[in-house]
Formats: sequence, structure tokens, C-alpha cells
Amino acid sequence: MRDRLDELGDSTEVALITFTDPANLDGYLAAHDLPFPVLVDPDRSTYRAYGLERGSVMRVWGWKAAKRYLEIFREGGLRELRRPTEDTLQLGGDFIVAPDGTLAWGFWGEGPDDRPSVDDLLDRLRMVGP
Repeated sequence: MRDRLDELGDSTEVALITFTDPANLDGYLAAHDLPFPVLVDPDRSTYRAYGLERGSVMRVWGWKAAKRYLEIFREGGLRELRRPTEDTLQLGGDFIVAPDGTLAWGFWGEGPDDRPSVDDLLDRLRMVGP
């Protein structure tokens, strides 16, 4: 998404909402180097308002995740892995809010790897218009 922000147009604002602890925000920002505002929702009230739930342990930490961690292990990447400090079962989503503040489009993820493509997000944004 970062390399395609120029396709959004001047009237579009992008923000990320995370439930990271405010004390961890500087580290989060340093690790992710995001070119847009990051809002912190430690009590996840925004997540609840948008209907974002927690996934099951099997869905989040099932075979797909085990396979990926095995790949990381084989590639010698275990030094990069850190113990999670946040709720790994919290599901995310992607939303487009219209200029009048109403929800114009939403995507509710069913797992940590479930996200719309950048092309889909841009198409949906174009449908909503400025």
C-alpha cells in the first residue's frame, strides 16, 4: 500500500488504528515506518464498534501459521521472532469512511492473513468517490 498512496488522491486520508499499548507506540512506529497517522485504541473500543472480533486459536495459530514458522526456522530467521506482547487472536479489518462520517465499505478479516488486496481497496475507494 505504501508505494501506491499517490493513487488515493488528495482528498483521501489514511489512518491505521492499533490496539498496541501506548507505552509500546514508539517501538511500533519504528518497526513499521508508516507514512500515515497511527491511532491507538488500547481498550479496543473502536474494534468493537466496527464489529471486529477475536479469532479462534485454531484459525489464528493453525496449520498455516505453523507452516510459516517452520519456513522462518529453516531460513534461520528465529532471531527475528519475538514473543507477542499483544492479543494475537484479535482480528483486524479495513474500512472506508465517507466524508460524512458514515461507513462506506468494510472488510472484516477472518484471520491474521485475511486482508483485501491493495487493488480491491483502491477500487472500493474509487466507487465511494471523494
